[in-house]
Amino acid sequence: MDEVYRRLAEHLDRLPDGFAPSEGGADIRLLKRLFTPEEAELALHLTLEREEAGAIAARAGMAEEEAERRLEEMARKGLIFSAEAEGRVLYQAAPFVIGIYEFQVNRLSDGFLRDLGEYWGTVKERDEPRTMSQLRTVPINESVDTRLEVLPYENVYALVEAHDRFAVAPCICRSRARRLGSGCDAPVETCLIFGDFADYYVRTGQGRRITKAEVKELLVKADEANLVLNPTNSMLVSAICCCCGCCCGILRGLKYAPKPAEAVASSFIAEYDDSTCIRCLKCVDRCQMDAITADGGDIKFNRDRCIGCGLCVSTCPTGALRLVRKPDTPERLPETFFDTWRTIAKQRATAHAGEGGL
Repeated sequence: MDEVYRRLAEHLDRLPDGFAPSEGGADIRLLKRLFTPEEAELALHLTLEREEAGAIAARAGMAEEEAERRLEEMARKGLIFSAEAEGRVLYQAAPFVIGIYEFQVNRLSDGFLRDLGEYWGTVKERDEPRTMSQLRTVPINESVDTRLEVLPYENVYALVEAHDRFAVAPCICRSRARRLGSGCDAPVETCLIFGDFADYYVRTGQGRRITKAEVKELLVKADEANLVLNPTNSMLVSAICCCCGCCCGILRGLKYAPKPAEAVASSFIAEYDDSTCIRCLKCVDRCQMDAITADGGDIKFNRDRCIGCGLCVSTCPTGALRLVRKPDTPERLPETFFDTWRTIAKQRATAHAGEGGL
């Protein structure tokens, strides 16, 4: 029976950000907790292209009606992604992260958290190919100088205005941390979802529908709560994560990097003017990357640690901190988040092909 789960693990490892093998079989135990053997077998026939149940059923060698029933259940359980288009339901594979893991936000059982912890704690080290990031960091608009040119995908309110369907869901990272008895006091219901992703979250009970005005209110509250805005790395975003440095896997990973400024996908970086600083220390408390520290009355700004989130800028009373554009800002991103997934999958496939495959 383990064979189908090994094949599923290899299948997930070919998707964005992969699914690395672990020591002691923790990866297989985690997949067994999530997928029945029948679901694991059917998942092998899904790709990053959206398809109707009939096409997937034909590849899987099963009746369309049975395939559709199973696919609907798998979508409800957050094991795959589904979307409705012109009266049709289309199904698509989802990466483990961002995807299956986040889709479990309302299914965080003790058993799942134990298996997840064992998996992440025993993942085998390996050289991962450098690919584009699934998320990028953008500042709240109030942090950006009006004289600074800002592209549409860098303007968080423009990202919101591009959509007409919105939802909010609990943050998976803070939800998990609180279930484990740790975490912080930042608000939990802060994961902002758009378009097809919003429809999926509402349809599967992972989130609730909200208005555009409520989205913008939540963005302001996120800034007030020292949360970093991380939308999907695409022109038309599917989600905006509001992240804290203590619970968020993305920010924690960046925090451990020797130079977060080089590791993050971001268009901006902060500049500090010591001559106008009044040592109020608000920026020290706000910075999630420890880019700004205080030693007595001495403020130190480490540019290599700045991810351009703007949290320090939006509350600086004297303008001692401001955002400037990085010189290597990309001119264009993939159109949608699903295009980003495909881009990353191709980058991984190309890299591993040169190494003899995954």
